[in-house]
Amino acid sequence: MNLDHPTEAFSTPQSRLGGHLVADALAVQGVDTIFGVPGESYLPVLDGLYRHQDIRFVICRQEGGAAFMADAYAKLSGKAAVLMVTRGPGATNASIGIHTAHQDSSPMVVLVGQVGNDMTDREAFQEIDYRRMFGPMVKWVAQVDQAHRIPEYFAHAFQLAMSGRKGPVVLALPEDVLSATASVADTGPSQAVQAYPQPDAMKSLGAALREAQRAIIIAGGSGWTHEACQQLQYFSERYAIPVACAFRFQDLFDNHHPHYVGDVGIGINPALAARIKGADLVLALGPRLGEMTTSGYTLFEVPIPRQAIAHVHPGNDELGRVYQTRWMINASMPAFMDALIKESDAISLASNDFVQRKQLIDEARAQYERWQEQPPASQQAVASGSVDPWLMVQALRAIAPADTILTNGAGNFATWAHRFWRYGPMRSQLAPTSGAMGYGIPAAVAAAICYPERSVVCFAGDGDFLMTAQEFATAIQYQAGFVVIVFNNSMYGTIRMHQERDYPARVYGTNLVNPDFARYAEAFGGWGFVVTENDQIGQALEQALAFARSEKKPAVVELRLSQQIITPNLTIEQLRGKAVSSQKS
Repeated sequence: MNLDHPTEAFSTPQSRLGGHLVADALAVQGVDTIFGVPGESYLPVLDGLYRHQDIRFVICRQEGGAAFMADAYAKLSGKAAVLMVTRGPGATNASIGIHTAHQDSSPMVVLVGQVGNDMTDREAFQEIDYRRMFGPMVKWVAQVDQAHRIPEYFAHAFQLAMSGRKGPVVLALPEDVLSATASVADTGPSQAVQAYPQPDAMKSLGAALREAQRAIIIAGGSGWTHEACQQLQYFSERYAIPVACAFRFQDLFDNHHPHYVGDVGIGINPALAARIKGADLVLALGPRLGEMTTSGYTLFEVPIPRQAIAHVHPGNDELGRVYQTRWMINASMPAFMDALIKESDAISLASNDFVQRKQLIDEARAQYERWQEQPPASQQAVASGSVDPWLMVQALRAIAPADTILTNGAGNFATWAHRFWRYGPMRSQLAPTSGAMGYGIPAAVAAAICYPERSVVCFAGDGDFLMTAQEFATAIQYQAGFVVIVFNNSMYGTIRMHQERDYPARVYGTNLVNPDFARYAEAFGGWGFVVTENDQIGQALEQALAFARSEKKPAVVELRLSQQIITPNLTIEQLRGKAVSSQKS
């Protein structure tokens, strides 16, 4: 590599600083974007990156926000995201996003500064043993203690992050290693390794597909490509099998398609839950069969489900973790869909069977559409003059482009997106399966930076918003235009819901005093509007979307909500009444 061609790898050993070796290794792996907060522990890396002006360093305002941005980038691009943070406090701040990437199976390479080797094990300034700290939540954590091994470690880190079940990898970089000099050649780009399904398993599954009468697909997990999603749609149409999507993976199948029948996660449609329980064949393509996907392990019996289940997952350690399914297929989603299409193309389905399956799909789709109708709590909100979130979603569906990217953090407010929004093409949903608050705004910043031509909308609760609201400054710096819809009910809504269910009327520790969120946006140079009446919703959203597109800055639409609207189906008063009645009985 030379200064005239900084992205051209050295095939013969060249003497370089350790920090420059890190920058060159990132270039070899095709990295175009890094998220992070600068730190003195890795100054030689920053100097190395100065030589690679084609690599963008998105400077964030807090490491947790940077980690969430990296996770969103990995989901959007399908590539391994790079997160760069300083030692000690920087690493601990970033841990929330690293845990999120682990549970979401998002590929990420995390670079953490570390004290020099001459100071280790003395509890030096900001010293942490990263192997012990990150071990349970990453695929691999290592410390590079010799400068000449930097290319080797980086090649392995990127390969691990992208192979099998994708996920985060952490590399600790001691200061003395980064400032040392070594003569070493660069590696080549890493090659992701994925498993392919066994022919015998596919033949057996193909026979079961032909005989099944009540089959259903649950799609989820990471590693899907646009082609694999198209193959899923083709397969669903050819064999008349309905498709549901796992918790926060609703964009894997076009929600407008007549074969889409809903999401399998928190607040599942009871009719869909009954359909899954009554299925004779379940194709679980990609999701972990964890608590969220199985409604608290109630959709399938543990350990041997009554339904015949084909669990397909790129990580073999996930297969059989809870359920002994009929088929345990270790494969990436593109590899499995290729094999499934080849196998199913040889299977003929009787016309009567196809008609019967299509009737079941029509029934399931009708149940999904009824589930999206205005729920009881919204009807009561309108009757009482309160702002109605359901009307907001309907207005957004009418106004926003079909490829709008929707982001959210964690809280009851997210139910309005999951249940009533219809996600379009992959990739249009960015949300944490880990249930991490504060994810939505950083994810929206990353989406707007990576895809400036698309509209980006973030759903955020009032508590959720202020977890990472400082990243508005990052949005302004990088001209990232997006819209945040703030559900302001002056409380931590999810906790209040559980509190009312278990300890009715004993409210403690959940109320919030909030700022004017519209003025908060304006303080950064953005745009804001406070909605207090339902007839203001449509115009506020139109203006916000137009501002974000034209000015490339964030806009806030704050919904001032009644605390009664805690869920789509029950108000706080009704929830409290049910809890009191249950305790009396």
